[in-house]
Amino acid sequence: MADEQGLDLVEISPNAEPPVCKIMDYKKFLYEQKKREKVLKAKASKVVIKEIRFGPQTDDHDYEFKKKNAEKFLKDGAKLKAFVFFKGRSIVFKEQGQILLLRLAQDLEDVGKVEQLPKLEGKRMTMFIAPKKTK
Repeated sequence: MADEQGLDLVEISPNAEPPVCKIMDYKKFLYEQKKREKVLKAKASKVVIKEIRFGPQTDDHDYEFKKKNAEKFLKDGAKLKAFVFFKGRSIVFKEQGQILLLRLAQDLEDVGKVEQLPKLEGKRMTMFIAPKKTK
């Protein structure tokens, strides 16, 4: 029957009794399947990570400016990676860096939630904040 119609005989379920087959244009089926996968992949959300860098002695005005940017990033739906970079001997001010990051987390509490608390990795102390889901 498939040869008469110029189509392919495709086995759908080989384990069934009797095996299930379907007459179809197999190349067209593969093309449409690829097209569906492409559309699903395009709809998948991509995670954007924005970074904000502080120094251990960041001033209040600079802090406020960077906090506004962080708030904007979180409202746009991007994740935020805030970090304090310690240059040279400033590594002795680890507590100040941690206080700064925790203060940022507290100020951004209404727009984002902390994914990872401040953690020291080499010369930088990093913290991740994810945007809160808006209803």
